[in-house]
Amino acid sequence: MTSYDALLLVSFGGPEGPGDVIPFLENVTRGRNVPRERLAVVGEHYMLFGGVSPINGHCRALKAAIEADFAAHGLDLPVYWGNRHWDPFLADAVRAMRDDGIRRAAAFVTSAYSGYSACDQYVEAIERARAEVPGAPEIEKLPVYYDRPGFVEPLVDAVRAALAELPAHLRAGAPLAFTAHSVPLAQPGRETYAAELAVVAARVAERAAPGHPWELVYQSRSGPPSQPWLEPDVGDHLERLHNAGHDAVVVVPVGFVSDHMEVKYDLDVQAADVADKLGLAFVRAATPGADPRFATLPRTLLADRTGDDR
Repeated sequence: MTSYDALLLVSFGGPEGPGDVIPFLENVTRGRNVPRERLAVVGEHYMLFGGVSPINGHCRALKAAIEADFAAHGLDLPVYWGNRHWDPFLADAVRAMRDDGIRRAAAFVTSAYSGYSACDQYVEAIERARAEVPGAPEIEKLPVYYDRPGFVEPLVDAVRAALAELPAHLRAGAPLAFTAHSVPLAQPGRETYAAELAVVAARVAERAAPGHPWELVYQSRSGPPSQPWLEPDVGDHLERLHNAGHDAVVVVPVGFVSDHMEVKYDLDVQAADVADKLGLAFVRAATPGADPRFATLPRTLLADRTGDDR
């Protein structure tokens, strides 16, 4: 794989202590005129977890796992890591690559799908970081990987494990609710994003739970109520399941590579609370990013691009 000098792991970033929470949220919402009071409300979600998002811890573990996978396959390629919204920032990672003599890097993003929020914003962030660093290396984003075995197989096993957590009398036919971050209907790439999510949900449901009903639903919407976003909302969907006579649900965060606040709070706290009040047994499937198979994705994507199948 001689066409690249390094791999750049690119993620969203998250706070790692109470003092980080509001500055992090200010970074995320910069230019959107979000009221300080709203930031304080969202900040309280982080404070339930000590002001720490799990996403940076995941990235540290993922970086180490990618490095181990590279080493095991004889691939001598350094791995750097930079975030869009918190330390380590992308510009710092780009600066470190330049200082180390890196000329051309491939970027692996912790977002599996196409679309503006899921893909294009990361490309824009990379280009902004490069613009801050004179002599920055070339950086090319690797393709989306929503349909790759390293992403799909961990989801299949996670759904099987989640179903096994349900009491036996609730397991047979328990519905699956595949969740992803909602986006505005007017957002560029929205149709492709939704179509890719549907492909993964159908594939995972067929493999992990044949015969179980399933639906793709959305979560974590923001913005004014008058602005249409992708639906149905996960909370509304749980109510419909209850009204249809279901007693249990397995929620599968198919739109997320790893646990972060949209998973830990929006699902594990908010959605679980809705289910509890409805009397629905609720199990949330694990995200795929902690699975060792996920760490093989950068190498396989690089192999596809360079023709080196190590």
